[in-house]
Amino acid sequence: MNSSALTLMVVTMLTVTSITLYFFWLVLKTPPKQEPDSYVDNDDELR
Repeated sequence: MNSSALTLMVVTMLTVTSITLYFFWLVLKTPPKQEPDSYVDNDDELR
């Protein structure tokens, strides 16, 4: 493998790894959405 191929492979691997880590970090830091509580919403209704 010549040096240009090795350089391209390393740059590509670093790019893909950094993008993956960035989006993984976004998923970890995003607060969870508030979902409506079905029990609280149905308290006023007759069963």
